[in-house]
Amino acid sequence: MADLVRKGNRYNPLRSPNHIESAITMLKFYYNAAPNPMKLALLLEELGLPYEPVPVDTRKGEQFSAEYLKVNPNGKVPAIVDGDVRVFDSNAILLYLADRERRFVPLDANSAARGGMLSWLMFIASGIGPFSGQSVHFRNVAPEPKDYALNRYDFEAHRHWKIIEDHLATSHYMLGKDYSIVDMAYWGWARLLPYVLGTGDATWSTYPQIKRLLDEINARPAAARAELFKTRHAFKTETDDEAKRFMFPQNERLKKK
Repeated sequence: MADLVRKGNRYNPLRSPNHIESAITMLKFYYNAAPNPMKLALLLEELGLPYEPVPVDTRKGEQFSAEYLKVNPNGKVPAIVDGDVRVFDSNAILLYLADRERRFVPLDANSAARGGMLSWLMFIASGIGPFSGQSVHFRNVAPEPKDYALNRYDFEAHRHWKIIEDHLATSHYMLGKDYSIVDMAYWGWARLLPYVLGTGDATWSTYPQIKRLLDEINARPAAARAELFKTRHAFKTETDDEAKRFMFPQNERLKKK
């Protein structure tokens, strides 16, 4: 099942920020290979934290097991269990771990940098992720007729990514000169942008700044380890009737009409 991935030093928030505790953490990382868990895989690799990966195969319905719903009652990945603490939602986990480790995040609660970080992180959480996901769903999965829905989500996905593109034209990273968890949140989805928008190789002529930052993050050793990490478990890839039942449970209501 799960195996320990990394050994190293762990920040202990109950002691001085400079105190390093040499121990193996029992942090459990529930994941699959989708964009949201990959954000967290990147942060864990950047931090060098030890963690126990626990694959959750959503095409087999493992996200709805009684055991997993105790971790995340919403039945989504990723989630973590860190001692007595459980955290779900990818962006909440990014913020929790970055604050705990005091890395890749502005720490002064009253600073402009902290305000900017929260704004852009929530922009990705509430805009980039949902509209990108719905663009993929209605483009590739939803039955006809779907013109109205696809037009809405394709438009909103492009609109949100254009805001990122314009921002990166004057900002090296999402928060200026400092690489942060916002860039990691961005990376999770930016890797798949041609698929999200259905625009193939032409995507990058429209979004060159997004490609610039994506290439820079991809060149980081932690990103290479995160991409390799997702191949460690053989997740189900077939979108058969079983997978559709677990991935799109709302469709069961249509069968009753």
